[in-house]
Amino acid sequence: MTSATKGSTTLQYAASLSGTLAVICDGMHFGWASPSVPQFTNNATCTLCITDSEGSTLAVMPLVGSIFGSLFAATVVDIFGRKRSQLATAIPFFFAWIAVAFCQNIYLLYFARFIAGGAGGFTFTVLPMYIGEIADAKVRGMLGSSCSVTWIAGFLIINVIGSYFTIKTTALVSSVVPALLFVTFLWMPESPYYLLMKDKPEKAKRALERLKGTTDVGEDLNRIRTAIQAEEKSHKGKFVDLYRVPSNRKAAIIAGGLRGFQQLAGTTAIAFYTHEIFETATDRISNHHAVMIYYAIQLVLTSLSSSIVDRAGRRPLLLISMAGAALALFVEGTYFYILNETTIDTRPFSVVAVVGLLAFVILFGVGMQSIPVCMLGELFPTSVKAFALCLADLYFCVMATVASKYLQITKAKFGLHVSFYGFFVCAVMGLVFIYFFVPETKGKTLEDIQNELKNGTGMGVDKGSEDEKISLKA
Repeated sequence: MTSATKGSTTLQYAASLSGTLAVICDGMHFGWASPSVPQFTNNATCTLCITDSEGSTLAVMPLVGSIFGSLFAATVVDIFGRKRSQLATAIPFFFAWIAVAFCQNIYLLYFARFIAGGAGGFTFTVLPMYIGEIADAKVRGMLGSSCSVTWIAGFLIINVIGSYFTIKTTALVSSVVPALLFVTFLWMPESPYYLLMKDKPEKAKRALERLKGTTDVGEDLNRIRTAIQAEEKSHKGKFVDLYRVPSNRKAAIIAGGLRGFQQLAGTTAIAFYTHEIFETATDRISNHHAVMIYYAIQLVLTSLSSSIVDRAGRRPLLLISMAGAALALFVEGTYFYILNETTIDTRPFSVVAVVGLLAFVILFGVGMQSIPVCMLGELFPTSVKAFALCLADLYFCVMATVASKYLQITKAKFGLHVSFYGFFVCAVMGLVFIYFFVPETKGKTLEDIQNELKNGTGMGVDKGSEDEKISLKA
């Protein structure tokens, strides 16, 4: 959508805020294991006692469910629409919390966590698409980044609630969030892109008028209609078009690189093991309080990044973020190397480990935490966006799992210094990738971005290449 037409973006903010309640739900389900699984393994107080192996299975079950949810979303989002698809996620999120609150069977608990993960995978396929299609170019960066901000908010909320209440009370309180999602998102407009795809111009016009706060939407309507007709004429929106069409292939490489290096730099892996890392590093602060501080700082910095991304631009924030994160990871790795491999007494300097980890959170939150998700909704045309975002969510699950297992294995066999040095190397590689390959999308309509991907202008590509392969250029 263009920013040229006068009006109001209030409803765009409201629709994004309502939709991201689903992302909060997903973050809460992902973060639930940290404060709750220890209660299940405490034989003196728990009503359903589980083993450590069952606890680890509970922790990763949402990742498994997310894979199936993403695949399902890709098949139905262009049939039922963005709005109805997103609205439907409130149901499994709600019943998952109710099951967690009352179930007395480990297999039912597995299933509850699985369907919650499925709803989360569904959400991360549908919501970035919806926000990218309803938001004006001048606010799309901030609204698109809100997915990462609210996901972190979900982690923080569940850690606070779960640290002070029982599992049952925590789940019942958490069930309010999907109920609020359903009640509020029910009144939001459908994506005008989807409505025009389904040949419903009058409904698309009314949706645009509501979203833009003006009746002067003729220019935007014609622009979107022309873009969709051009896509339908040249390509029918098949999965293979992600690889067969050169511009889609470029977008897939950019999105895959950003999302991959985001995870290989360790952000999700470190989040999963924050308790243990703080416990290893220092005894000056309790694990529960350390984790709350960790997520609170991450939330503040990611929110700050989202608020300035449409002014500062994507590339500068990504470069600053990844460079700073690499430095923090190197410092962290060096501290643990001295701790594990030398006889130097590190107790007077144990604060370095905490400061280094918090510095990583701060610097990573400046750009790399939120912008890769934001750009998922910007880089792909409507015809293949469902497939692209589905693939991106599957890719996220795989890369997050790989990074988490890497941290788990290297921490146990070699020490945390090897883990952090590995993340440092990946962060440096990610910095190089961003510098050479990632385009600036600030202030551009979705159609402008597609034209530049096709023409190779400003996108780090070689225009003279017949195959339009991405090439290094300074």
